[in-house]
Amino acid sequence: MSEEPAPRRRQARGERRITQLLQAAASVFCRTGYSAASTNAIAREAQVSPGTLYQYFPNKEAIAVELGGRLLQQMRETHGLAFDAANLDLPLPELVDAVLEPVIDFNCRNPAFLALMHGSGDIPGRIAEEHDAVHASMLGRIADVIGKFVPSLPTDDRGRVADMTLGIVKAGLDLVLAAPEGPAREATVAELKKAVVRYLAPLLEPDPDAPARLTTTPSS
Repeated sequence: MSEEPAPRRRQARGERRITQLLQAAASVFCRTGYSAASTNAIAREAQVSPGTLYQYFPNKEAIAVELGGRLLQQMRETHGLAFDAANLDLPLPELVDAVLEPVIDFNCRNPAFLALMHGSGDIPGRIAEEHDAVHASMLGRIADVIGKFVPSLPTDDRGRVADMTLGIVKAGLDLVLAAPEGPAREATVAELKKAVVRYLAPLLEPDPDAPARLTTTPSS
């Protein structure tokens, strides 16, 4: 049996090293935040020398760009699962569960996502722009769901409700990640889902005798 060609072996070793460094960076960013992190700290976490790190990444920003890009791609795929067309025909509590479950799972498996994207004002511009695009896409999908439930709701109102819904989810995710894994985290997840349902229910499942609930525009 012929041996694997040397270039391919070197490429596989390089990919494993990059993965090792990115995992170390994720741990450091979660622990200290992006601003306080350093390449030396990342190298220590990865149990390699700084010189080895610099063979793959010239600086902390390059590491953040690579890590952030990979996480954002995973988040896009998560959004695809969350907003699967089949979910949109579910009653509100089941819909909220189907949408939030993959999002919560992604963030619990990748706590560096919130640490990198929301924990600092000086993350690399390229990552900030990509994150803003993902954020806008998420808002658009939430607004589309609201429009499906209440087609008479004005576009501006849909946007405000989508903004508030996403704000509730982000705040809840912070609490979910802060809770210890196990029953405490599961209970926090249940509270987050309950909060989203209770916020949306008066709008998406309106009382037919209270049509004023169909708008969130302040009265003049």
